[in-house]
Amino acid sequence: MSMLKTALTYDDIQLVPSYSAVKTRTSVDLSCKISRNYTINIPIVASPMDTVCGYDMAIRLHKLGGVGCIHRFNTIEQQANIVTKLSETIDNKKFPIMVAIGVQEEDRDRALECVIRGANVFIIDVAHGDHTNVVSMIKWCKENLPDHVDIIAGNIATADSAIRLQEAGADGLRVGIGGGSLCTTRIKTGFGVPNVTCLEEILKVAEVPIMADGGIRTSGDIAKALAVGADCVMLGSLLAGTQESPGKIIERGNTLYKRYRGSASLETKTTHGQAERNVEGESTTIPFKGGAKFIINGLIDGVRSACSYAGANSLSEFHPKYVRVTNAGLTEGKPHLL
Repeated sequence: MSMLKTALTYDDIQLVPSYSAVKTRTSVDLSCKISRNYTINIPIVASPMDTVCGYDMAIRLHKLGGVGCIHRFNTIEQQANIVTKLSETIDNKKFPIMVAIGVQEEDRDRALECVIRGANVFIIDVAHGDHTNVVSMIKWCKENLPDHVDIIAGNIATADSAIRLQEAGADGLRVGIGGGSLCTTRIKTGFGVPNVTCLEEILKVAEVPIMADGGIRTSGDIAKALAVGADCVMLGSLLAGTQESPGKIIERGNTLYKRYRGSASLETKTTHGQAERNVEGESTTIPFKGGAKFIINGLIDGVRSACSYAGANSLSEFHPKYVRVTNAGLTEGKPHLL
């Protein structure tokens, strides 16, 4: 029996400062690749969850320099109409208009219709991306969609998975299994690899951009994901509960709330008429956060500061070393007088 390997996540590491000649943090270039042919100005992608990213979130991310992925928990026409609205609003046709699809027969029709309306990046949005259905869907997309359309595949957690999806034609990789704030995959199935180790392993073989998905709670976690090897990060819980996230504002007493639910939660499945089985997510009510702009600007300020600590004027220069920390080190790194 081989020796068990220790797997790490964001709280297990800290980045090591280095000499810096960065004149001002505001000048740091945060542009990055999300896929083989598409770039964004800040490394933030809104998750394709039905309580995170619809038109309002996608257009807000566009204006701030990131990108939102339009969720697939709607009809083809509803999703395509959002794509049309985005395409009409955005001038720059080289900017990504990102859409989530699944691996069913109807998702081929979904992809074709969304391309007609202006979509140019698709995320194959499934929990276990190292699957024959995903490989088949990548190949179908590459054979039937225009050359300017990029395909991001996932979610995956191993180097072998990355190799398979790249060989099938993937233009980007979505990395992370079981780390989402409402995900119960690791509890229900026992499967999943902590996020830092996921990224380290996949970076060894990656030939396309890597998108870190799950487990990110702070700007420091974003910086750690980028330092380990991600090109960008996907956010769910951090953007949920904002003005731009889909869903009604709920008033209880003097406090405002919004719903937030995992894509594999029972609530999501029942809401969209799916079979009530293979439930691997939770749903909850969270406090209303106001405009997404303030959340995103705060996160980006933290990432720019991280670049300064690393002496990096751009994300392409951001390669700090990192060390493993103990629980005592984790405690020391947080405000501990309050």
